[in-house]
Amino acid sequence: MRPDTDPEIAVVSFPVDRHSWVYFTPRTTAGPPRPPALGEKSATAARLFLDHYGLALPPGDWRTHSELPVGVGMASSTADIVATLRCLFRVFSLPYDTDVVLGVLTDIERADSVFLDEFALYLSGRHRVVRRLGQDIGFHTAYVTEPGTVDTAAVTPLLLDHYRRRGEEYHRCLTDLLKGFDSGDPAAVARAATTSAALSQEVLPKATFSSLQAHRERFGADGVFVAHTGCLAGYLFASHPRAEVKSELSAFFHSLGHQCTFTQGGYG
Repeated sequence: MRPDTDPEIAVVSFPVDRHSWVYFTPRTTAGPPRPPALGEKSATAARLFLDHYGLALPPGDWRTHSELPVGVGMASSTADIVATLRCLFRVFSLPYDTDVVLGVLTDIERADSVFLDEFALYLSGRHRVVRRLGQDIGFHTAYVTEPGTVDTAAVTPLLLDHYRRRGEEYHRCLTDLLKGFDSGDPAAVARAATTSAALSQEVLPKATFSSLQAHRERFGADGVFVAHTGCLAGYLFASHPRAEVKSELSAFFHSLGHQCTFTQGGYG
């Protein structure tokens, strides 16, 4: 998108049923403090939160758990930060404040819109919600994680150059995507996601993408999606695939050298 003179990366994050968990347990017994279990970005988020509200954390212990692999395009660091902030809102019995979350994210990193409980068109560098897209769309997914990791910050200049070269195609893709959300049509959203995934092949290609495209109709998938700054590639289904289709999908992905994962995505 070009909100003013400079182009910005705009994303519609696709949430899947995988989570990051953060717990804080106040300590009731004396003893030496345990080392924090938080990662560097999450620890920074906690400090910024406490500074914002002028609070001090009571003695206690952090514990974390994440179902999101790092560096594959699942917004794991953003999810960790948001989980930390949501934990702190509960620790201090404060109402969840999206503006505070946005402020903390702005000071730490380019982010996805995982702090919202709905789809949204979001400027990831400016941390600005351009348009809320609701909760009506949902999918079942079958995906694989290809080997390797991606440094989001390092590839951002490459992505911006690519988006500038393909500006017209992305504009048409965005128009079709928004029409799909406006009409509550998951198939239209899946088609736009497929177009975006195909464009992404020019800058961060996925080895499995061409095979996924070639066999999409065979499995009855509505579209193909990828992690645009990661290593994920998979199918979008507007309705739950039958058990025999899931077995065939698993065998298909295995033939490509990958273990298939099934999970729900979106909200509808």
